[in-house]
Amino acid sequence: MFKSVFRPCASAARNARLTLPVRSNVFTPQMMVSPIRFYSATTDRNEITQKVVDVIKAFDRTNASADINAKTLFHKDLGLDSLDTVELLVAIEEDFDIQFPDKVADELKGVEDTVEWIATHPESE
Repeated sequence: MFKSVFRPCASAARNARLTLPVRSNVFTPQMMVSPIRFYSATTDRNEITQKVVDVIKAFDRTNASADINAKTLFHKDLGLDSLDTVELLVAIEEDFDIQFPDKVADELKGVEDTVEWIATHPESE
């Protein structure tokens, strides 16, 4: 009685083994993606200086009519205290879409230092 039950199962198992999917020998290339970062052409130091000067003139704690050039110092020439200097550097960061490291921000004393740092860091443009 039980033999009749197992016969269809055995034949089904045998047929299943014979009809295994066949692997294709055709090579399918895998696409490799490697990230590339592109930089735009470097900005001229004069353009950077002009942009920094424009940010300083727009800063509400400085006198817009003051003669601001590359040699201008934040504390001595503009009369900014440490908090005002930090706020000015934040405004420059926003304008250039960069972020000064804390150590660098402490060392930036004027327009020339700021322009030099921005010009030497290509990700800052």
